[in-house]
Amino acid sequence: MPQFETILYEVDDRVATITLNRPERLNAFNSQMLRDVMDAIDLVDADDDVRAVIFTGAGRGYCAGADLSGGADTFDFDSQSDERKAERASERGEGGDLAWMRDGGGLLTLRLYECNKPLIAAINGPAVGVGVTMTLPMDIRLASSKARIGFVFARRGVVPEACSSYFLPRVVGLSRALEWCFSGRVFDADEALEGGLVRSLHEPDDLLPAARAIAAEIAENTSAISVTVIRHMLWRMLAADHPMEAHKIDSRGIFHLGRGADAHEGVASFLEKRPPEFSLRPTQDLPEYFPWWDEPEFS
Repeated sequence: MPQFETILYEVDDRVATITLNRPERLNAFNSQMLRDVMDAIDLVDADDDVRAVIFTGAGRGYCAGADLSGGADTFDFDSQSDERKAERASERGEGGDLAWMRDGGGLLTLRLYECNKPLIAAINGPAVGVGVTMTLPMDIRLASSKARIGFVFARRGVVPEACSSYFLPRVVGLSRALEWCFSGRVFDADEALEGGLVRSLHEPDDLLPAARAIAAEIAENTSAISVTVIRHMLWRMLAADHPMEAHKIDSRGIFHLGRGADAHEGVASFLEKRPPEFSLRPTQDLPEYFPWWDEPEFS
């Protein structure tokens, strides 16, 4: 199993668990954690034995947000060393002279958005700033009854990052998103549930078992190809301006996947009243129209 500096990565029963692992800092997010998590997602997408991914935190917190140990200059690019500026430029890649301006949380959430596997957040404790915005492109969020959540950016003199101005209103609605971001207050798990940010609350010892039960339901009963295509269909249709866009993709999916081995097996196993044995693999067997969003007519 690969070793990382700031996370733990393990795979069991076709489910990968990524544990943010800086418990002495409440798993505060830094550049090394950014690199580690993105590398772990690359592993997930390359491994057909992984059918779902659970994110959680070590110790009593999920993620306390950006590591502020650098003091008042934490968010000030001009105050950083030449070495750190070069590091930020290299880790941000595209963008020419403005490469350094891309925020690390956004690089992470865009990578999560592109992931081919279902992502489940098991928020086991405080999740503040990037600690909560990193969960927004995940597909299912569960929380401990002890969790505390805050979009605290306005209280730090900055703005929400990690593409959260896109994701948060789509998850909880515009009014709720604005209230939480305007105030920057930290709120409890009950409010997160009532606001639709999380699907369910669990006692601390029950949180990971609940997340694993959801992951197991996916791993044991569904086609990996279907789940990959469904994940991208639903997320990308959030930006569509007419249901005809969904109709185009639905129709292509039914046509192409309907001819595949998993569709034959799905129907046969249902009629024969037995568990399915799906064989197609996302690394090799995605339909020919995937990724459709790169085609000119869909761009």
